[in-house]
Amino acid sequence: MADTSTRRRVKLYMLNEDRQWDDRGTGHVSSAYVERLKGMSLLVRSETDGIKLEKDLGEEQGSLLLESRILPDTAYQKQQETLIVWSEGENYDLALSFQEKTGCDEIWEKICNVQGKDPSVEITQDIIEESEDERFEEMPEVAHPIDLPTCDLGKLAEISELFSSVLGSPVRREKLATAVEQDGYIRKLLDLFHMCEDLENIHGLHYLYDIVKSLFLLNKNVLFDIMFQEDTIFDIIGVLEFDPSHMTPVKHREFLQKSAKFKEVIPFSNQELVNKIHQTFRVQYIQDVILPTPSVFDENMMSSLTSFIYFNKVEIVSMVQDDEKFLLQLFASITSEKKDEDARRDLVLFLKEFCTFSQILQPQSKESFFKTLSGFGVLPAIEFILQQDDAKMKCAAIDIFSYVVDFSPSMVREFIVKEGQSQDDDDLLINLVIEQMINDPDPEMGGAVQLMGIIRLLIDPENMIAVLTKTEKTEFLSFFYKHSMHVLTAPLFAVTAEDKPSKDDFQTAQLLSLILELLSFCVEHHTYNIKNYIISKDLLRRVLVLLRSRHTFLLLCALRFMRKIIGLKEEFYNRYIIKGNLFKPVVEAFKVNGNKYNLLNSAMIELFEYVRLEGIKSLCNHIVETHMTDLEHVDYVNTFDSLKATYEQDRVKDKTAGFEGNAALSLRNNRFRRDPRAMDDDEEMWFDQDDDGDDGENIVPMSDVIRSSDMELSKLIAEPRRTAKEVDDLKDSPPRIINKTNSPINISLKSSQLTSPLNSPERPNSPTSPICQSPRTPTGSCPTPASSPVTTPSANNAIHGKRPGIGLVDYPDEDSDEEEEDETSENIGPSPKRQRIAT
Repeated sequence: MADTSTRRRVKLYMLNEDRQWDDRGTGHVSSAYVERLKGMSLLVRSETDGIKLEKDLGEEQGSLLLESRILPDTAYQKQQETLIVWSEGENYDLALSFQEKTGCDEIWEKICNVQGKDPSVEITQDIIEESEDERFEEMPEVAHPIDLPTCDLGKLAEISELFSSVLGSPVRREKLATAVEQDGYIRKLLDLFHMCEDLENIHGLHYLYDIVKSLFLLNKNVLFDIMFQEDTIFDIIGVLEFDPSHMTPVKHREFLQKSAKFKEVIPFSNQELVNKIHQTFRVQYIQDVILPTPSVFDENMMSSLTSFIYFNKVEIVSMVQDDEKFLLQLFASITSEKKDEDARRDLVLFLKEFCTFSQILQPQSKESFFKTLSGFGVLPAIEFILQQDDAKMKCAAIDIFSYVVDFSPSMVREFIVKEGQSQDDDDLLINLVIEQMINDPDPEMGGAVQLMGIIRLLIDPENMIAVLTKTEKTEFLSFFYKHSMHVLTAPLFAVTAEDKPSKDDFQTAQLLSLILELLSFCVEHHTYNIKNYIISKDLLRRVLVLLRSRHTFLLLCALRFMRKIIGLKEEFYNRYIIKGNLFKPVVEAFKVNGNKYNLLNSAMIELFEYVRLEGIKSLCNHIVETHMTDLEHVDYVNTFDSLKATYEQDRVKDKTAGFEGNAALSLRNNRFRRDPRAMDDDEEMWFDQDDDGDDGENIVPMSDVIRSSDMELSKLIAEPRRTAKEVDDLKDSPPRIINKTNSPINISLKSSQLTSPLNSPERPNSPTSPICQSPRTPTGSCPTPASSPVTTPSANNAIHGKRPGIGLVDYPDEDSDEEEEDETSENIGPSPKRQRIAT
């Protein structure tokens, strides 16, 4: 619900001597008991000079605009749900116009309570001076018709009074309109006008002005049909020339008959159409020029006049649209090379006016209209006009083009793509429109702004349709970037060829700002096409050259373009920015701007702040590592300190994550991992049983390994912290070597492990690797493959020696792949990954 201050906000009006309502101010209305007036009163206090008082409602209370006691016999009238009108004494009438209906209802209820009336009534008292007819206006079926006075000079004052008195009652307005229509009263009044004008009877002419004005306020189409006929409309205009508020008559008839000329660029064969055009122009002139602006009370009483003009325009458009011969001749004349330029200009202006009329049509009728124009070649005609040198004609063509694009951009896009198959890029309609925008002669670029809006509407994917057979977005955008984008960006590339803009006047800056606005729109709404164009043309670098312009608004446009790109948060763009060091122009512009507290400063800080808040890590690192020396002195905002702190935190996190990652990798490499060839518990128990088996093969003796030199052995020690005694024990510990008889295999090296330079802990096949810790091998034992460096020449020579050796033992495995590898190992030697032990 609206608050009290809004609900009771009113405008106070007072009727002046000229029967016009004067605005006496705006304020807030309330009802309260006034001791001085000895009764409940309406109070209106001004809101413009109010001061805050300690009231229950806490409302503002200003100077008193109205203090009126609610008298028991005063007739208050409620109108249009937000108006309360009454007469204060005999000298003036008052009215309160409420901002909201609820406020009007509240005050109306209080008035009715004071007078003891039902709030549902529209008027609180019967008007004593009402006639018998007015007393029964709520019963129109039994009300008597109005008797009009005789139409002569002596009765003009009475007629004027009658016409004015019925305007407040809808029923009586209806009865008066019926009486005027049936009696032919309008033509009789116009005869009196001729008489008064001939006699120069000014008083009579003033009365006639009031009468005719009242006829308009009756708001009846049947009366307008009579008043606006060809033989009466100029007399009506003549009556309205004698406004009592003007000292001398205004010569409207002279202007319409002599100054205003109707030019037929192509003669109409339909005379009814010509008459309709004349009538519409004159009635529009009456509404816009002659009649006073409707007040707050009678603004709805001219709706029929507006409707009359509207339907006339609709009828005109329909008649012209149906005249195929006329339209064919119109477009043929516009595109004819033999046509005179002045005549062609008039034809184009007519077409523009025709399209302007069409804007009032309903959507279905408008669609039919533009399809008709398209069928007759409106787009080729516009293309032809834009290639001419006449500026006025081009301006009209742009207006026509905007009407067509606003209604059906898809129709225009289809035409552009189709003509691209047979015409050069320079002659394409879209490129002609872009060139017209670029070459706009207006220093303020008014036409360029309009054309920029048209182009944006054409390249907007939101209004592109997709059907099963084709996608308009894909087709047209590909066409636009291939055939038209270079035309749009040509001025930008021409100006930014050097390190600073080669041309920096105001008009060029205005043009470049419009181009950048379109490019920013493309970045936001296009994806694939604009991305390729930016990278291939290095567009952002050229745009950032404009940061050296002397026009701040152009700097902001360039910065906004970069902000749009960064706002996409695509690493593709981020890598492009970092590789090209494209933050450098921004930082330089920031330094040049200094500590100025302006929009440019705020926009640049917001750009860096966005990078920090959105966590764009790559750009954050780039800014800190490359540009922080130029930015760290800025202390009036904490953006750069926070950016640096974020960078440091990320580095710490990266180091921690790297350490943890390496540790995790090491754990993954060293933790228990079952080898595909590892034996399960049942297999180990089977091997632990003493029983005869097959002879071993590929035996590798272990004696020479144990008796290797101290240097060789030191290379094989896995734990460098072992004592010398442990090393000696390692040497003296005799291995327990069992041949391949499925007996337990136990090579005890006092829990030590053998390593080699190739089989280090980091290598997968090292003795300390998880493979050597598999369940099949008892703790502390790791079979050494024959290919290991620990298999020295002396060990190889002892294969057939007397001392037991360490060899490779085959064991059953269900994996067929392993069996294939066994067969291979017979030829190429044992694999390092299959460690077998035998005697």
